[in-house]
Amino acid sequence: MAICGSKFSKFEAILPDVSGKVFVITGTTSGTGFIAAKTVAEHNGEVLLLNRPSSRSVASLEKLSAAVPNGKFVPIDCDLQDFSSVRKAAGEIKDKYTEIYCLSNNAGIMASPDDMTVDGYDKQMQTNHLSHFLLTKELFPLLQASSKGKCADARIVQHSSMARNVTENGLEDKYLEKQEKNGMLGGDEDLAFMKGPRWSRYPQTKLANSVFTQALHDRLTKSQNKDCENVLSLCAHPGASATNLANHLADGQNAVAKAMMGVIQKLVTQSPEDGSMGLIKAMMTPKDKIEGGTLYGPKGMTGNAIAMPSASHETDPKSMAMLWKKSEDATGGSFVF
Repeated sequence: MAICGSKFSKFEAILPDVSGKVFVITGTTSGTGFIAAKTVAEHNGEVLLLNRPSSRSVASLEKLSAAVPNGKFVPIDCDLQDFSSVRKAAGEIKDKYTEIYCLSNNAGIMASPDDMTVDGYDKQMQTNHLSHFLLTKELFPLLQASSKGKCADARIVQHSSMARNVTENGLEDKYLEKQEKNGMLGGDEDLAFMKGPRWSRYPQTKLANSVFTQALHDRLTKSQNKDCENVLSLCAHPGASATNLANHLADGQNAVAKAMMGVIQKLVTQSPEDGSMGLIKAMMTPKDKIEGGTLYGPKGMTGNAIAMPSASHETDPKSMAMLWKKSEDATGGSFVF
């Protein structure tokens, strides 16, 4: 059901029926991912829910099923902090489906500790970008199949944020490289509210999302493979949306930050439903009304989702080439079109 009094209600009313289309969404236990999954199902699409196994994922599936009793929800275990789990999830999808219409790389974490994953990469960067690069690479043949099959198009959507614009030196390769030990990317000291190494790492991951969008769009448009013609690379940002990204900041030295985030959420954020409009617009809008290589979201912290102009640090050729190479190095093997 639409949210009364919300911008989302008018937005949802004009969304198309997506019967017969398969959507893969990461991070659907809450926030924008949950709203996106629910909305797709309400418009008759089939939704593959990729989440780390947990009581939260079980509870969220129950909540989705209750909200959309006739909805098609397929849970698939996928831990984005473990490349082997991502490959297993992709294999499960390829075993069950011959095509997918949309891959929505929505999941993300914010301001997490300076720890490595089991694969040796920064947890924020692997969760927010590297594993999504791997998932995109693994599922790309199914997206190509959709683009030339019954759906006649497909789209790959990254979920960035306004933080993509606050990096001091643009995208830096050290954040995409394998680490030798925990704490190699500045540690966790809080210098001030939302200031310090953990807050430097997060914007790098969100810039990686938008740079990946542009790099993928560039390769798709230049590809000689006709199966790439109708695959769109898109991006979104939620503005300032009241989600649970900051919930982990309640401990120790981050108690003040947690309190301030709570105040900010009450005063200047929009609802998770309104914050999801950019993501859902990129996922569901008919191809003739949307343009590849575009980021959709509010102009400021709140508002309707519109097409946002790309900044130079998002379209920089050197950044795109560096990100592509580092991402292939990390995930193993070339991304073949």
